[in-house]
Amino acid sequence: MGIHLQQAISVGQYLVSQRLKGRKRYPLVLMLEPLFRCNLACSGCGKIQHPKEILKQNLSPEECFAAVEECGAPVVSIPGGEPLLHPQIDEIVEGLIKRKKFIYLCTNGLLLEKSLDKFQPSSYLSFSVHLDGLQELHDQCVDRQGVFKKAVSAIRAAKARGFRVTTNTTVFEGTDPKEIQDLFDFLTDIGVDGMMVSPGYSYEWAPNQDRFLRKEQTRALFKEILAPYNDGKKGWQFNHNPLFLDFLTGQKDYDCTPWGSPSYSVLGWQKPCYLLNEGHYKSFKELLEETEWDNYGAKSGKPECVDCMVHCGYEPTAAQDSLQPKNMARSFSSLFG
Repeated sequence: MGIHLQQAISVGQYLVSQRLKGRKRYPLVLMLEPLFRCNLACSGCGKIQHPKEILKQNLSPEECFAAVEECGAPVVSIPGGEPLLHPQIDEIVEGLIKRKKFIYLCTNGLLLEKSLDKFQPSSYLSFSVHLDGLQELHDQCVDRQGVFKKAVSAIRAAKARGFRVTTNTTVFEGTDPKEIQDLFDFLTDIGVDGMMVSPGYSYEWAPNQDRFLRKEQTRALFKEILAPYNDGKKGWQFNHNPLFLDFLTGQKDYDCTPWGSPSYSVLGWQKPCYLLNEGHYKSFKELLEETEWDNYGAKSGKPECVDCMVHCGYEPTAAQDSLQPKNMARSFSSLFG
């Protein structure tokens, strides 16, 4: 099973309730960034490019809970930086579980194994481990040798102790599709609970700007990567709505719903997407009401948005589309394989 059944039911109820209330824009996943510090310097990420005074800051548990309650999204992704560097990450996770939020704690895996004692297995908690390829490719992507082995060791340890573990993989320009297919085979063999995958798209502060994909490149690459899965030859379990995978391969044409994955950090509420460096609002209400949403997304013609197909903008669109009767059977396939 890719997506946890309890989560799927809860999210489905949430989507229906928002539609019944007549709401056009509502969050699905809150990207809660409690710090920007990291113990790696990945070429496709620019979070550690923030000034030192920003890198020293942490969100308090109380600030995290206030943002989660203000936003109301049923799913909370905790990226960073590296969240396990936060001195109170266990308090944050415990508080979110008490609020019955489905949590994806995103980690590069370096600190995961020795941090497991801080947490208890829960149907609301998943560790999402970053792996962009098998050993050689992944260590190259994160610019440090030995990270892949350490991350895999942490995955095995977490699974042995009853934790739910997923992975997240970013695919960049020039990636060999066979390399990603082999990664999916390997992750399936070691028993991960689901895999997330997304194309790399230009993040302004990322050190390496040469490896990001354009839209037609994305469609061609993912069509090749996912061919064995779509042909029924591979039973890979993805932690995605399958409609999003259809979008990646060009079978669906969606527009971005950037309000579906708002981002909150030590700087406030991102305007309106974490890939764009346009400033921050003080409240989620301001974000929803003051953003000119028609100025964003591929259909807007905004140059920065034209080629973007990143999951944080398009998975919420796929989730909304899953409520259409013609798409329900396809969506249920993510629950039962």
